[in-house]
Amino acid sequence: MTTPTPTLDGRASLRIGGFSSVPEGLAYAGEGGTGVNFYSIKGELAEALPYRVLAEQAAALARRLLGRGFARGERIGVVAETDGDFLRLFFAAQLAHLIPVPLPLPQAFGGKGGYAAHVRGMIESSGACAVFGPAALVPMLSGAVAGLNLRLCGTLAVLEDCGDTHPLTPVSETDIAYIQFSSGSTRFPLGVAVTHRALLANARVIAQHGLAIRSGDRCVSWLPFFHDMGLVGFMLTPMLSQMSVDLLATRDFARRPLQWLNLISANKGSLSYSPSFGYDLCARRAQSLDLSTLDLSSWRAAGIGGDMVRGNTLRRFADTFARSGFRAEAFVPSYGLAEATLAISFAPLDRGLEVDRVDIEALEATGIAKPAAAGTEVRTREFALCGPVLPEHEAEIRGPSGERLGERHVGQIFIRGPSLMREYFEREEETRQVLSPEGWLDTGDLGYWLGDTLVITGRRKDLILINGRNIAPQDLEWAVESEVGGVRSGDVAAFSVDDGEAERLVLVVETRLRDTEERAALRIAIQGAVRARAGLEAEIVLVPAHSLPHTSSGKLSRRRTRDLFLQGAFAQTGETAHVTAEAE
Repeated sequence: MTTPTPTLDGRASLRIGGFSSVPEGLAYAGEGGTGVNFYSIKGELAEALPYRVLAEQAAALARRLLGRGFARGERIGVVAETDGDFLRLFFAAQLAHLIPVPLPLPQAFGGKGGYAAHVRGMIESSGACAVFGPAALVPMLSGAVAGLNLRLCGTLAVLEDCGDTHPLTPVSETDIAYIQFSSGSTRFPLGVAVTHRALLANARVIAQHGLAIRSGDRCVSWLPFFHDMGLVGFMLTPMLSQMSVDLLATRDFARRPLQWLNLISANKGSLSYSPSFGYDLCARRAQSLDLSTLDLSSWRAAGIGGDMVRGNTLRRFADTFARSGFRAEAFVPSYGLAEATLAISFAPLDRGLEVDRVDIEALEATGIAKPAAAGTEVRTREFALCGPVLPEHEAEIRGPSGERLGERHVGQIFIRGPSLMREYFEREEETRQVLSPEGWLDTGDLGYWLGDTLVITGRRKDLILINGRNIAPQDLEWAVESEVGGVRSGDVAAFSVDDGEAERLVLVVETRLRDTEERAALRIAIQGAVRARAGLEAEIVLVPAHSLPHTSSGKLSRRRTRDLFLQGAFAQTGETAHVTAEAE
């Protein structure tokens, strides 16, 4: 009977940092007993992969890659399935001085056509010379890369007859460890080139300072490996800290979200992360289930990242699972991005969600996050405190002219430190636009300082500019989700369009309603929520469920929604809205 790898490494203490490359960290982790465990949708252990075995298998596979004739620095695309083959090939590529490029799974896209085009774009952008994936996806991958003249496209089985006697040489910390495509919420994804040095620097400060990892910690995750939070946060950092990690495929989480919590309960997981929507999904599903056997008391750091932090969602989750031993103090809001490998700031541990409630009218008019006075009737919004910047890293809030802004002044977030990417891979102009010669990265995000704490307010390109006001689309989306019955979290996208005379506000809202009168009532309710929140009139477009586009990491893509709207993809015939084929 297969059993999961143990929580304790078997050594007196963990080694955090001091490695010169990822393969060196894997070799050290392999000296202990911990590893990676893959679970099915039913919660059954499908594969237990100790780091020792992973290191051996990756080395053998690296020699076969060399035997197949791959040359130093070449890129290979690897579909990021949540299974042992992805890990084996990811580390094998590094050992062979190749550069792995994690590719998304089809479930992140609306259809086969969209997936094929997206993957093809990533292959072309990275210049990959081969693509590997699960057997079930090979036909789709072959179609996606047709005409690109790749050396290989298939499963690991295509390497079985290659020689495995080629010697392996040490990897340099200046080598590119992998190419991580950004989520692409405001543009087509760019390949973020992360060196071993940058990765090791980020993993070390995450482990030492962000999560204060200690002996006895165990990770649990459903996050995809093609996203930085899944790849770095719950594959590479656990390995570099010799921790065991229990994994559930993202698609299985989407179908049975409480399996994530069941794994934490069964294996006494202590570290796990999710965007806000993951917590929301669990809280909703729990309403009709028996939670009497669920024990979340071991969960000491429940991180939130990958998107804006939703306070009401987290409070609902904490209330729902308090009887299962979950502590609200376990919440750890954080901030990061792929261009910084992963993390930039963490809220202090054991403090839970802390927020700053501000006057939205003042913020929209002046750009200053003025505290909302108690008892007033002004519109307010709460922003999560994402903690101080990690050691060895810096952050500045800058105005439109590049000037540094003071406390509570909202501006552009710039960061600098050892974790930053080397470049957008072979995209010199795009790199120059965001990364200065002095090492400062323009994150594209907006925020402000509250003391030494970083507060994130949104993406710069998502701002809605109407009548001289800077309106955050999240304010309008959250107002509709919270105040209009039947509209769920993630069902709304808000943006503005220029009609030639002025900017006009548009909200695209998913609904399952078909009755004409019910749809009319829904439009009225949505308009009322927008009017009450922002004093604005909006065009309300109703579309079927699952129509709104998302990035490969699950974030709502307002840019893509706006593009589809302008292309006429959200067609309306009478009272029945539908999405045309171009939206897929």
